[in-house]
Amino acid sequence: QLQASGGGLVQAGASLRLSCAASGRTFITAALAWFRQAPGKEREFVAAISWSGASTSYADSVKGRFTISRDNAKNLVYLQMNSLKPGDTAVYSCAASRSPAISIRIVSYEYWGQGTLVTVSS
Repeated sequence: QLQASGGGLVQAGASLRLSCAASGRTFITAALAWFRQAPGKEREFVAAISWSGASTSYADSVKGRFTISRDNAKNLVYLQMNSLKPGDTAVYSCAASRSPAISIRIVSYEYWGQGTLVTVSS
């Protein structure tokens, strides 16, 4: 089970850190990712991290502003979001893959957590 938290309402330019806690199953050997879905839009890839944390991948729209990290000892994955823009407004969900390698494809992720809403005002 995955549970995301940390969302909220912020102004443009602000920062937020999302957390995703894994319980009931260990995801230490799994790649983890964040996806988001804005109102009226399809779910899109945001960032992914390999099981070891050595490899990461970002969507072009967040590169340089967002940072994904993980703490395998605590079964947590984080998404540090800086310089937020109104276009970042969405429900953010964490996901886990059966594979240790990262992927930007939704179909690569089997386990999904309940999302957390991030709203960025202009």
